[in-house]
Amino acid sequence: MARYKDAVCRLCRREGMKLFLKGAKCFSDKCPVEKRNFAPGQHGKDRKAKVVGYGLQLREKQKTKRIYFTQEGQFRNYFEKAVRTKGVTGEMLLQQLERRLDNVVYRMGLAVSRRQARQLVRHGHIAVDGRKVNIPSYQVSQGEEITIRENSRKLPTLEVAKEFASHQPVPNWLEIDRDNYKGRILSLPKREDIQLPVNEQLIVELYSK
Repeated sequence: MARYKDAVCRLCRREGMKLFLKGAKCFSDKCPVEKRNFAPGQHGKDRKAKVVGYGLQLREKQKTKRIYFTQEGQFRNYFEKAVRTKGVTGEMLLQQLERRLDNVVYRMGLAVSRRQARQLVRHGHIAVDGRKVNIPSYQVSQGEEITIRENSRKLPTLEVAKEFASHQPVPNWLEIDRDNYKGRILSLPKREDIQLPVNEQLIVELYSK
């Protein structure tokens, strides 16, 4: 599967806002959005066209994909499953994205970014109910316990992530024990629990054309 390998800060500049893809750097004066708040590329400063209609819907979809680091086909599959699920389609879409194991690891404060969380999962450092899971897109369920495996608890990145997470709010749908590198899914996330600058209705309108 193709993966984005360029500088992720370019993605934030393309969307014109911070997507918080680089952890602590996003909160510092080194953030490129603070220094160069215009689209990347030779003509980035000249792109002043107002985005409306289809363009607005497309940008919302691209922004959400980039926040969760999913590919187009995978994102489309999430949408199609959300359509078949009882409830508001847009909310069901965001719920599936929030339930990704790499996102949950990030929300628990075990990584400073979703990309780092994906790497932790891929390298086999994460266990779900005591069983190693190395699939970032794994959908967590209510009641499951997410932990760092015993042999992985001395990773230097975990201490950095713990310090970074100490200043971040704890999601209502998670129970977190950062000292023991574990957490539990108390409930499935609701829309009010997902504090992201995303208008999911625009994504639904885009895919419904």
